[in-house]
Amino acid sequence: MAQTEAYHDPGTPEEQTRRTFMANAVVALGGVIGLGLAIPLLGSTIPPADAKVDPWSPLAPDEIAALKKATDTPVKVYFRLHEANGYFGETDREQFVWAVKVDEATLRRKRPELFGGVEKVPYPVVSLGFTIFSPICPHLGCPYEWKAEKKRFHCPCHGSEYTNLGEHVAGPALRGLDPLPLRAYDGTVELTWIEYKQNQPDHFVLKVG
Repeated sequence: MAQTEAYHDPGTPEEQTRRTFMANAVVALGGVIGLGLAIPLLGSTIPPADAKVDPWSPLAPDEIAALKKATDTPVKVYFRLHEANGYFGETDREQFVWAVKVDEATLRRKRPELFGGVEKVPYPVVSLGFTIFSPICPHLGCPYEWKAEKKRFHCPCHGSEYTNLGEHVAGPALRGLDPLPLRAYDGTVELTWIEYKQNQPDHFVLKVG
């Protein structure tokens, strides 16, 4: 019984104060250690302030050849997307876009929203005689495919469909396909990878390059 009573004895006020202080000190020390670990880990995911990431990805000769095969029937063009961040460093991964041959007057007539209004983009949507489309469906981000028998792009996830020029013609998407920048530079052809926010009519940029 004496042992049980001693176990439940809260101790003198001085002893209680000392125990409370030690408990708080342990919690505070743990917080400091956690913060000390978190700061360098978080910082490692952020590129240095002086890091320069080129948003343009050059096409290899065979990729340029694939681009030139585009007519009013879209073709898939693969390229190496260069990415850099403070945690993984610089990497290259295979990505693709859709290319279709078109003149600006035709695209202005078919998709006037790209040249004015909420869907306007701040770069030429026709370059070198081609328009490049992101392979990401603007509804909820699924990859879509060209269906030659229907002469339409079709998204298998939710049924959105688009013409060869990216006009939205069926399904729940709120805008047409997203064009990407293309340019001739220093003897080669380059494009910029842009990811836009999905399921809204305007082009809100989430990621470049």
